Amino acid sequence: MAHHPSAEKRNRQNEKRRLHNRYYARRTRNAIKAIRNTTDKAAAVEMLPKVFAMLDKLAKINVIHHNKAANLKSGLSVYVNKLA
Repeated sequence: MAHHPSAEKRNRQNEKRRLHNRYYARRTRNAIKAIRNTTDKAAAVEMLPKVFAMLDKLAKINVIHHNKAANLKSGLSVYVNKLA
């Protein structure tokens, strides 16, 4: 438990950031699942730039590592390119 005002403020900030990060990470994971569950190439190609932007933003604000973002983007590109 925090005993100083600055530590209490830090706890409030951390909780607010944690909820913010959880929201955007969950939203991105759902978008990735949506692409992986689609079999329509046109729809997948349309969704791809939006998901790439989400992944780049998560990497930029250090919610995920930039290498993880790159690996996810690569895997999604391979999947979408293999669609008929």
